[in-house]
Amino acid sequence: MPGTIGKSVAAAVLAWLWTSGAGAQEEGGAAQANNPLANMTAFNIHDYYIGDVTASDEWANQAVARFAKPFSVAGANWVMRASLPLNTYPTGPGGDRETGIGDLNVFAAYLIDTGDPAISFGIGPQLTAPTASEDAVGSEKWSAGFANVMFNASSPKFQYGYLLTWQESFAGEDDRADVNVGAFQPFAFVQLGGGTYLRSTPVWVYNFENDSYGVPLGLGVGQVFKRDKTVFNVFVEPQVSIADDGPGQPEWQIFLGFNMQFMN
Repeated sequence: MPGTIGKSVAAAVLAWLWTSGAGAQEEGGAAQANNPLANMTAFNIHDYYIGDVTASDEWANQAVARFAKPFSVAGANWVMRASLPLNTYPTGPGGDRETGIGDLNVFAAYLIDTGDPAISFGIGPQLTAPTASEDAVGSEKWSAGFANVMFNASSPKFQYGYLLTWQESFAGEDDRADVNVGAFQPFAFVQLGGGTYLRSTPVWVYNFENDSYGVPLGLGVGQVFKRDKTVFNVFVEPQVSIADDGPGQPEWQIFLGFNMQFMN
């Protein structure tokens, strides 16, 4: 599921990371490659292979194309992030599934000056549009809410933060269920050196409409490397549910990612 930016602050951090020697480049580059608030345009391809969906005992899959771009308005620094999924969901017994483009989600986060160049914080509105190509892979509802992101890179060895979102439907097809969903994604990264790192980035979801929820935990590994002005980040993170209730929740899943950040 699951980016924001302090423009001048993050630029100073990045300049230090890439000019302070080979060891600092490896550790700092890996840290900033996982920073959703980094001051760089980014394009990511993520995939969740869900091995077991609650109430169906079937597999599902969600691939996500994601684009993030920092921008300024009247001297205020923002970041925009747009995500478009390709969903495959079970639709009935016997292995029947539907595959199609899902709903487009966009948020813009205003960057608040924390007074510490290693700590970034952003908050702003989000909007989900009913762009699904098939009924079963989208909500058929317009939804709006907020997104709040924090990232702490005070330590070159350990970084952490979170993404908190909430949205509620306000328009759309009357015969479809209303949307009222909150999600909290804690993330933690431990740098092992040489651009290799351990990661944990589960997404905890609560549906306020029907009181269903899913709470997975994950532990994975990633590798960061830089070519010219592009930072590449590849990772794999198996995740397993420790608490869930209601249909459509993943019992276990494998989160794969390929991220690119383009330095100015």
